[in-house]
Amino acid sequence: MDRLTLAAFIALVTVGGLSSIAVRIGSTELPPFWGSFLRFALASLILFGVVAAGRLPIPRARALVGALLFGVVGFAASYAFFYAGIVQVEAGLAQVLMSLIPLLTVLFAVGHRVEGLSARALAGAGLATGGIGVVSAEQIGLAVPLLSVLAIVASAACAAEAGVLVKAFPRSHLVSFNAVSMATGAALLLALSVVAGEDRALPVTVPAWLSLAYLVPVGSIGVFLLYIFVLQRWTASATSYMFVLAPFVTVAVGVAFAGERITVPLLIGGALVLLGVYVGALSGRGASTIATPAAVPAAATAAPPR
Repeated sequence: MDRLTLAAFIALVTVGGLSSIAVRIGSTELPPFWGSFLRFALASLILFGVVAAGRLPIPRARALVGALLFGVVGFAASYAFFYAGIVQVEAGLAQVLMSLIPLLTVLFAVGHRVEGLSARALAGAGLATGGIGVVSAEQIGLAVPLLSVLAIVASAACAAEAGVLVKAFPRSHLVSFNAVSMATGAALLLALSVVAGEDRALPVTVPAWLSLAYLVPVGSIGVFLLYIFVLQRWTASATSYMFVLAPFVTVAVGVAFAGERITVPLLIGGALVLLGVYVGALSGRGASTIATPAAVPAAATAAPPR
């Protein structure tokens, strides 16, 4: 537990927690698919610049297939659902739901027969499902479409599935892997934007530009570098506590600066979700299935944080 790694972990939690706020701010002007395309198109260009400058190897053969697959599931599908859902769902609740990623990773690893099913995973899934039910009922009462809440859950599911799928492919350099994956995701998000008939224009308001300026270098590339830095020094399970801590940052900032509200159902449901994640994925044996460095997306990703 050296101070530098601890500071990097705190920065990771903070940056990740702020990303959902930034996405929600940008969504007031930018359509979902177009906004996510801009984010990852610009981020991938920066990463390809690093690849070129450092003469890093580009994934080839099966490693390239893994990078492309991660781009389809971990970036295009996951972020399409997230950006579509957060138009209606407050950032704090969205980040709570995204904290399901470690637990869903454990469950999907069982589904792929990578891990065996444990009582902890089942108990965690039950707690988390109960929490989602509590917050969903409240959101419906607040006239928030249930589909928007389910879209955030689908985003977490896609991120978790991508982390499991990529383990079946050879590892490649993390920067070039994410450059390829982000570019793939950006291309598909652009296609979705065209099919959906979105207005594809650059931002015109200061908040939308600030949102993009944060999400590209900090919320996409910066969080990836911080995650890898911490992951190389701590265990995967310890690093994954960021998923449990990031919602506290999002909720606090959302209440203080974005006019979001803390309600009793959110507190109860959020606590059940986070407890379920801890019990099912971060305590005991379940922690062993958290994504390895090769599976870590550049925002993933949480991300991984969004």
